[in-house]
Amino acid sequence: MSADQKSADTKNGLLNRILNKVEVIGNKLPDPAVLFAALLVIIWGLSLIFAQFSYSEIDPRSGAPVEVQNLLAPAAMASFLANMVTTFTSFAPLGVVLVAMLGIGVAERSGFINVGIKLLLNNTAKVLLTPILILVAIVSHTAVDAGYVLVIPLGGIIFYAAGRHPLAGIAAAFAGVSGGFSANFVPSAIDPMLQGITQEAAQLLDPSVMLNPLNNWYFTAASSIVVVLVGWYLTDKVIEPRLKDVVVDGDPNEIPKIEEVTPRDRKAFNAGGLTMLLGVVLLVAAVWPETSAMRSPEGEIAAFDAPLMQSIVPIIFLLFWVPGIVHGFVAGTFKESKDVIVAMSKTMETMAYYLVMAFFCALFIKAFGDSNLGILIAMKGANFLQALAVPGSVTLVGIVALVAIINLFVGSASAKWLLISPIFVPMLMQLGISPDLTQAAYRVGDSVSNIVTPLLPYFPLVVVYCQRYVKGTGIGTLVSMMLPFSIALGVIWTAFLLLYWALGIPLGVQANYVYPAL
Repeated sequence: MSADQKSADTKNGLLNRILNKVEVIGNKLPDPAVLFAALLVIIWGLSLIFAQFSYSEIDPRSGAPVEVQNLLAPAAMASFLANMVTTFTSFAPLGVVLVAMLGIGVAERSGFINVGIKLLLNNTAKVLLTPILILVAIVSHTAVDAGYVLVIPLGGIIFYAAGRHPLAGIAAAFAGVSGGFSANFVPSAIDPMLQGITQEAAQLLDPSVMLNPLNNWYFTAASSIVVVLVGWYLTDKVIEPRLKDVVVDGDPNEIPKIEEVTPRDRKAFNAGGLTMLLGVVLLVAAVWPETSAMRSPEGEIAAFDAPLMQSIVPIIFLLFWVPGIVHGFVAGTFKESKDVIVAMSKTMETMAYYLVMAFFCALFIKAFGDSNLGILIAMKGANFLQALAVPGSVTLVGIVALVAIINLFVGSASAKWLLISPIFVPMLMQLGISPDLTQAAYRVGDSVSNIVTPLLPYFPLVVVYCQRYVKGTGIGTLVSMMLPFSIALGVIWTAFLLLYWALGIPLGVQANYVYPAL
């Protein structure tokens, strides 16, 4: 064994020991739903304790000193029980996620999204294979988890068919799907979901705050270019050269082949695509007149009270639901109207866990707000940061780093944001940083460490994809491939956010950098 090989083995051994420690610690954390239930109980207890003290911090909503409310008082508990159902059903992210997923689920299960991805990848020049693969992986976020089960294995298949190392294709696709999770040219269900959580957190400090569901869209769209360029360079110049001596020793009969898109599939996709295009044209036609009912009373398109802005989620639903139905009937995946309902029902089955988690999250958020503990923490934290005189850019970098670390143990984007947004959003508002900018920083941190944590639910599946080609692939192998992506994206994407902010480029629709908005 050469000295270089021994050195590589030593490094891999150290990496595996570190990852084993992370896995042990992560496995000791409770399920997110249980975590929020436990936090609810903790908030009750803390409210009882801290309600006994007086504070000098001024509540900006009332102009009076902050008072912590005892949630275990008889009147508070009676109100909690009486309003439990309403608290859950009025939870802002709940409706937007479920409605958007109903439409996207039909488009996915009919085959509309899958055929579209195959057609795009099958018609790509070899020199552009890597960037197009990463771009498709990014766009696959529109269908939530479709990228994990479709684009990542296709990355290996397409690279192998092109005479390139299949593990490099898997790594590139994984980087786009998971490392670039918060980058996308196309709005998806994650946008209104995070906006809803951010808005509820901001309203703990200022009930009048209203955010647009597309408040980070311009930034996430621009971030797609960053993720593609970083992923392209690392795949072709770093990852693939390191894999040149790794032998593809998988069973030839087990290595999947690219399935041809049948003429019927192509016909169905064309029909669905034309239907989606027609929907966009009709939407533009409906919005274009200055007297359009989709505009605000002042004639604005992007105003908060414009029906268009209030209809973002239903529009996403329709633009995927109708083309998905058309594709399904033309392709034969749908035989009767009942099949559409079955597809929607199956999609809701996958959301069952989210409903359980949302129930406890809603109760926790409500209790946290009612207790005034969030306001107290925000005011004290803001006062502390102001005393340190730390620049806002340093604060944002700290948030990105902290979120990336938390992400190693809690994979759910919504769970993490539900947990920490009630603290960070109001705290940074006190420093003059808008909820829109805080959310953008969160989205960067939430993405970059996805690809190096074995606690990501799809991480073992990606290992299995690799083992189809290289039998000895393990967790350490995959992490060693993805670590350069994680580090590079963490540094470059954060720097890009700071540059974006410095240049004053709009973050999204009706988004602001400062609070209160100018």
